[in-house]
Amino acid sequence: MSLDNPQTTARPTTVDCRRRIGILTPSSNTVLEPITNEMTRTFENVSVHFSRLRVTEIALNHAAIAQFDIKPFTDAASLLSDAQCDVIAWSGTSGGWRGLDYDQELCDEIHQRFDVKVTTSVLAQRDLFNANGVKAYGLLTPYTADVQKKIIDNFSSEGFDCVAERHLGITDNYSFATVKQSTLKRLCEELSKDGAKAISILCTNIRGADLAPILETELDIVLYDSVSVVVFRSLQLAGVTPKLNGWGKLFQSL
Repeated sequence: MSLDNPQTTARPTTVDCRRRIGILTPSSNTVLEPITNEMTRTFENVSVHFSRLRVTEIALNHAAIAQFDIKPFTDAASLLSDAQCDVIAWSGTSGGWRGLDYDQELCDEIHQRFDVKVTTSVLAQRDLFNANGVKAYGLLTPYTADVQKKIIDNFSSEGFDCVAERHLGITDNYSFATVKQSTLKRLCEELSKDGAKAISILCTNIRGADLAPILETELDIVLYDSVSVVVFRSLQLAGVTPKLNGWGKLFQSL
């Protein structure tokens, strides 16, 4: 075989049958990628790919809100489109305070441009609340009081009643990942004592997902973590049954 002739060294063509999920990721997030990979690693027919957009502050000032203009999302989504992803999901919670209509507009824009199925963590939570008959919930976030109120008001307009809430008053997105799991556990216990049977940990940069089995058993609740719900809904949209062990009741309810 001649090494000078590239035609003689061509590899045989193979068919890639994987379902490719593209995840739009806040630039300062250090939690969602490892958690998403850990959740999906047992699916032999699924691969997950990430594209980042700059997000450093969660607040209601103009500069912080401008981080979530549509163009950075479509720019990041175009890179995932190059990888021929079947689904593109925004694993971020900006729709919580900007409004669920904003997330829907974002999904519609990406779908129209790149002809893929699209979701976000906030729309996924809404969809799963509706699918599971959740009308009342407890809310836990690392955000400030004004951001928290926006989230509660926006979910209220969708028909969901926040019966209890806890927030940590942090604005720096990177710092969310430093919140200890012991703190999250304590606050979920408080929400449960206040009557919450469904608890939303709404942020993709805090480690709530792997607490689900422990908290659900101890508190008799269902936990809706933002990373978990976007993984669940993305798998559904990719045509994959999202049944998993070790990640809570959400992934065992099918």
